[in-house]
Amino acid sequence: MKLHILRSTATDPRERGHEIGTLCGERVRDVGARYLEHFALSGIPDATVREITARSHDALRDWYPALAEESDAIAGAAGVEAWRVAAVGARTEILAAASAPSKGECTTAVYAPPAGGPPETIQTWDWHDSLTPDGLLLSLVTGAGRRVKLFTEFGTAAKIGLNDAGLGLHFNILRHRSDSSAGGVPVHAVARRVLEEATTVAEARDIVASAEVSASTVLTVVSYRGGRAEDRAEEDTDRTEAASIEMSPSGTAVLEPGADGWLLHTNHFLDAGLAGGGITVPESVSVERYAHALAVRGGMTGRSAPERAAAFCGAEGADAVVCVRADPAEPRHEQWGTLLTAALDLPGFALAYRAGTPDTAAREGLDLF
Repeated sequence: MKLHILRSTATDPRERGHEIGTLCGERVRDVGARYLEHFALSGIPDATVREITARSHDALRDWYPALAEESDAIAGAAGVEAWRVAAVGARTEILAAASAPSKGECTTAVYAPPAGGPPETIQTWDWHDSLTPDGLLLSLVTGAGRRVKLFTEFGTAAKIGLNDAGLGLHFNILRHRSDSSAGGVPVHAVARRVLEEATTVAEARDIVASAEVSASTVLTVVSYRGGRAEDRAEEDTDRTEAASIEMSPSGTAVLEPGADGWLLHTNHFLDAGLAGGGITVPESVSVERYAHALAVRGGMTGRSAPERAAAFCGAEGADAVVCVRADPAEPRHEQWGTLLTAALDLPGFALAYRAGTPDTAAREGLDLF
């Protein structure tokens, strides 16, 4: 995956969307065509894609109109019908209509030091390279003046990122029996609103709870009170909070870090109340990836981002279960691989990244955005 950097200073969502669509129109058109083909290969009829897209876009317009306006402006500037960009933004909601659950996805590990100090985070993003030959690193400024940096696909609102209030977010897809084709608020838009508006874990939780979704996801949110903002109270200095907010159409749950400060998530529900309706398949190795992260977590503490990536692999190195590599024997739309390794530097307001697996990040280092 090739990563492209766009630093937008537009505070109006339509102006920002026009800027993205103008500068990145070829990639917006390309990813839209790739997703439409992927939906068809996944057995989702075109009419169903259009219906879910329309309902999700309407839900987004009601819940957070700025993002619907941005999406429409991207499409207009890129010269494509608005629904095609909205379909990429609602790709998780559309894929919830597929008969088979996902076989892969991501692994997240966040350390919130119990004794204080900045958090230490790492995540793999596992997806289809046939869908994402290009990824976007976007820096933006909201109408309220909040600065945000994030990684995402061209057309989706947000995946992994942080804001200048000291709040960061990691993103993992889940599946639940309550998922449907109802077309709720896109989960990627929920992540984006958290990044744009939340300054605390509690505020992030309230934003998630306000969204009526039709697909499931977990947002692992971490905030660091490091004395960077003038309006922070003295007692807030050097304080880290973290939580995994599991969301599904049947409800949400909040998971706190363990006594050792670690908070881990892959692609199965951990909350006892939601886990009973969770859907996963053995091929996703979600349970195995979680067990691996649990086993190596202690070795990741107090490390630089590249050292953390190496410790994330553990003794298995490049063969670790968190280093997912596509199986060329599988059909293209069922090939999964780790396309990105990312870590958040909240005190430095930077997203550390490396295209590829954690062993690649350990070997080559991570760039800062």
